[in-house]
Amino acid sequence: MTEYVVKRIHDDPEATDGLRVLVDRLWPRGIAKERAALDDWAKDLAPSPELRIWFDHRADRLEEFSARYRGELDARPEAAGRVAQWSSLGRVTLLYAAKDPVVNHAVVLRDWLVEAASDRPADPT
Repeated sequence: MTEYVVKRIHDDPEATDGLRVLVDRLWPRGIAKERAALDDWAKDLAPSPELRIWFDHRADRLEEFSARYRGELDARPEAAGRVAQWSSLGRVTLLYAAKDPVVNHAVVLRDWLVEAASDRPADPT
């Protein structure tokens, strides 16, 4: 079963990160591509530009943002494809650039991925 963790892209890469995936639509300021040590950049899993701008990382909007963002993810077939692609990996580190470790889209995405994985039938092999 895949473990999904969230981590700021500004934190140093670690050997325990597993697959390192940037889940922001925009490249984070001040991060060189070499330093990021990415395995993938999943722009398609980021919130829409309109939703991201509306959210503005405001804690008082997190609940509504979470519902809207989950709706966007549910409506994107490419998101389901990513989930299937990662289903056999041991650990996937979702990298984000926001400053708040709790009030950000990567936390919502992680929870959505965990729930999506638990809804999938077990692999018989």
